[in-house]
Amino acid sequence: MPGERELLSIQPGELKFPFELKKQISCSLRLVNATDNFVAFKVKTTSPKKYCVRPNTGLVLPQSSSDVTVTMQAQREAPPDMQCKDKFLVQSVCAPVGTSAKDVSQELFSKESGKEIHEAKLRVLYVAPPQPPSPVAESAEEGLSPKAISISDNGDRHFLSHDANSKDVNEMKAKLTELRASLSTLTLERNSALELSQRLQQELTNMVAVMDKRNAGKGSSQAVKGQQSQGFSFLFVFIVGILGILVGYFMSP
Repeated sequence: MPGERELLSIQPGELKFPFELKKQISCSLRLVNATDNFVAFKVKTTSPKKYCVRPNTGLVLPQSSSDVTVTMQAQREAPPDMQCKDKFLVQSVCAPVGTSAKDVSQELFSKESGKEIHEAKLRVLYVAPPQPPSPVAESAEEGLSPKAISISDNGDRHFLSHDANSKDVNEMKAKLTELRASLSTLTLERNSALELSQRLQQELTNMVAVMDKRNAGKGSSQAVKGQQSQGFSFLFVFIVGILGILVGYFMSP
């Protein structure tokens, strides 16, 4: 049909449905009236039970447009090779000035009235549904060799250079070595204090044994025993006090 005789421009020129099983799918048509006439339209299909058209009839005012939504009902199975044979037909005709959408009737599209009826055929195409975004950013992050990725408590990602990471690791290693050396020194001092305590205890035991032998050989005078007992008690307390001071000194941090 020559371009100058077209009443409506239909955009797009075909119906594309992103086909998915068991799901209603919709697409839109825009009817553009670039003339100064009132144009009535009507949309037909070869499969009226399969599609719902809203509105299927209407009026496009001069120098304006109107949108039509076509909804395909949920399908239980896909057609062979995803090919669809369904067709749509958009009829348009000039309407009297002042006509409203509710005045559009079947009589306006009757060819017996002698009016020129314009027709545009549209085919139906099934296309693949949109795919979810691929994890390109994540793959790119994994492939960045000069960077290392860390995740903070709030989930944000930060990029840290290997140089910064190496510096932190070296500092931690140095501190760990220092702590190990301090622990080793404290362990040696504790062992030395324990050995000294054991030697003092052994010497004290030997001293007590020697004094017991001496006391046994000097007789059993009560006055002499009392003096020796007092001397022994004072010596014992003195040695134990010295031992406690030494052990406390070496065991303190």
